[in-house]
Amino acid sequence: MKITTLCYIENENDEYLMLYRNKKDNDPNAGKWIGIGGGLDSGETPQDCLLREVYEETGLKLLSWELRGEIIFCSDKWEDEKMLLYTANKWSGDLTTCDEGDLAWVKKSEVESLPIWEGDKIFLRLLLKNTPFFQLNLSYKGEKLIQASLNGEELAV
Repeated sequence: MKITTLCYIENENDEYLMLYRNKKDNDPNAGKWIGIGGGLDSGETPQDCLLREVYEETGLKLLSWELRGEIIFCSDKWEDEKMLLYTANKWSGDLTTCDEGDLAWVKKSEVESLPIWEGDKIFLRLLLKNTPFFQLNLSYKGEKLIQASLNGEELAV
């Protein structure tokens, strides 16, 4: 199981910095909008991964962040993944071009209208409701969400 981090950077205009994945070959997220993140390197802590991935993909240096949840993705198509979900609202630096896709600030209220994973809609709603730390399990068959549970309770999908 691979371990990844994902961060939703928020600005004062009630927007998230989103990444439209359209530049990387063999990308499971191709054609989808996601937050900022990636996989842990060998010997790297989740916090180090978070800071490195945000800087590599955006040019921004996070000054504060919060761990909001843990999401387990199971798939018949891709390697299972444990993702640590963060939000951040303070940074320094200027936004740069990302070699994995196009960056854009998107109103939080409009994110669900973008092409995103069905399971992402669940955890994005939890973020918007300011839900305390949560554990979410998501199972996919191809790109179809077939099972979800939040803190051990099954959710309708």
